[in-house]
Amino acid sequence: MPPEATPLAERLAGLIAATGPISLAQYMAEANAHYYASRDPLGAEGDFVTAPEISQMFGELAGLWLTDLWTRVGSPQDAHYVELGPGRGTLAEDALRAMRAVRFEPPIHLVETSPVLRQNQATRLPTARWHDDIDSLPETGPLLVVANEFFDALPIRQVLKTDKGWREIMVDHRDDRFVPVSSGPALDDLVPEPLRDAPEGSIIETSPAVESAARALAQRIAKQGGAALIVDYGYEGLATGDTLQAVSRHEHADVFAEPGERDLTAHVNFAVLDAVGRGEGLTVHGPIGQGQWLESLGIGARTAALVKAAPYQQEELITARNRLTRADEMGTLFKALAMTGKDWPVPAAF
Repeated sequence: MPPEATPLAERLAGLIAATGPISLAQYMAEANAHYYASRDPLGAEGDFVTAPEISQMFGELAGLWLTDLWTRVGSPQDAHYVELGPGRGTLAEDALRAMRAVRFEPPIHLVETSPVLRQNQATRLPTARWHDDIDSLPETGPLLVVANEFFDALPIRQVLKTDKGWREIMVDHRDDRFVPVSSGPALDDLVPEPLRDAPEGSIIETSPAVESAARALAQRIAKQGGAALIVDYGYEGLATGDTLQAVSRHEHADVFAEPGERDLTAHVNFAVLDAVGRGEGLTVHGPIGQGQWLESLGIGARTAALVKAAPYQQEELITARNRLTRADEMGTLFKALAMTGKDWPVPAAF
């Protein structure tokens, strides 16, 4: 191994040397687990910026969206605020501030495994309770859930069309480098019928981890009542293409270099979330573009109010709104999908 190799890289290289290539899903899971456990990746000094870090308006409108649902279902006093992958806690802080303004102060539950990020969240949300997974959330009372850029970081599998059929992409270690190889098992029977005749070189992505997390969440909402707001970047339906990417210092980077030192994500298939939610008896709304969702909730009026209160920030506020809503920024690629429990009303903006 080269002298600059990290302990994780050395461990993965040793595992591959002992047992052969590992799945892309395992590589991504190990890399992201180390990455998030060892740093705060957000903000200008980190690797990427999410919507809540761009403007307080995103979190405020998410909080009011949840409050509106809660009010229309009868204001159940045992409801919980839940966030999956809450980052620094910025979204939750903004959402809960907006909720308090209309006299709704639910207990706070954060699903977060990173000790570094938990510390950051605790400074903003000192009364929160932390959970390692969805299974440990409260088992009574409606769950009001936000998952912003949570599912895109979960591990994926990739299947490549070769001259011998569809083969799973694995990760090997050769000449001191991690490399993708199509040495995995034949998976022709798992490829959806409409895609089986795709040209050689085509890639199909699946994510058992996304399906598992979505199902665990949907089952809880089906049992306890509530709603989930999922915002992420992705697509709908059957598609081919390689969407796995790495980001470091706000620039695209090599997925297979320095595992655990850069953020690995892939586009979310919203059709999968839709199918899982409906399969568990929930009503699914959307997806719609993030821009459409925010504009329908009144981000224009909120921008104007903030500009009036702080005219010196006018340019910054308008730029933030545009970044969140414009089609050539985050407004179309990023999508919002809602799941609601039985007898819960249709959410605002959907």
